Amino acid sequence: MTSRFFGIALVSMIVLSAAPLRAQSGCAGLPGHDALRSALISAVSTPGNGGLGNQMWATIVDRDGIVCAVAFSGADRGAQWPGSRVISEQKANTANAFSLDGLALSTANLYAPVQPFDGSLYGLQHSNPIDAAAAYGTAGDAPKYGQVSDPMVGNRIGGVNVFGGGLGLYDRVRSKDRVVGGLGVSGDTSCADHMIAWRVRNNLGLDHLKGVAGVSGDPDRPDNIVYDISPLGPTVGAIGISQHGFGHPTCLNTADPSALPKVAPITREE
Repeated sequence: MTSRFFGIALVSMIVLSAAPLRAQSGCAGLPGHDALRSALISAVSTPGNGGLGNQMWATIVDRDGIVCAVAFSGADRGAQWPGSRVISEQKANTANAFSLDGLALSTANLYAPVQPFDGSLYGLQHSNPIDAAAAYGTAGDAPKYGQVSDPMVGNRIGGVNVFGGGLGLYDRVRSKDRVVGGLGVSGDTSCADHMIAWRVRNNLGLDHLKGVAGVSGDPDRPDNIVYDISPLGPTVGAIGISQHGFGHPTCLNTADPSALPKVAPITREE
């Protein structure tokens, strides 16, 4: 009887621990380099992103901020702005670091709160500095940038970025939307970065945010970018005011964020 009870208890423990495995297993449960690159290329080529039409960098981090994958969409690492590689990681780290199971915040949502004078989160952009040595590796590591062996992979780089292009990654675990990491995209205007990041997340199937709170006011796109900043006037250098506190300025060739795919309404894991 005791042996049978122990066996049942052990099986129950295994079943219970297996369900949230993806949320707690780090990079093993997240897309790798090839899947990220494929999703990025598809998103970049989708019409309606606005911006300059540049090639892009993308990075995925797990819930602990460990870099899981880095990829670029162009033919080689020089086809994208070189500086955007680390910026994409900063965006991924930021979106992951400031999103919760019940509240999704994109890096675009953090633009207004970090502005001086009236920003409730002013100073956030100076927190969590990057580990430059881990981000760039050695002089001989440059050919590895954006490859499976990118020196950022497996390291916690850190960094905070507060304009469009970073999104939390949400999967369906035990019938609940769970944040499992972050995605960062960089290489174009910050508005286009957000549009492309949104499509990458959708392509990867990690946009299970139906019912997750956000600040956009759109339940179908809770962490969407919001263009509600009104300029103060013609004064050079004047900072606009976000009407609800989480806005983002428009950019060159700004696309319509309401045209982005709705977040996933279908449960894949029960």
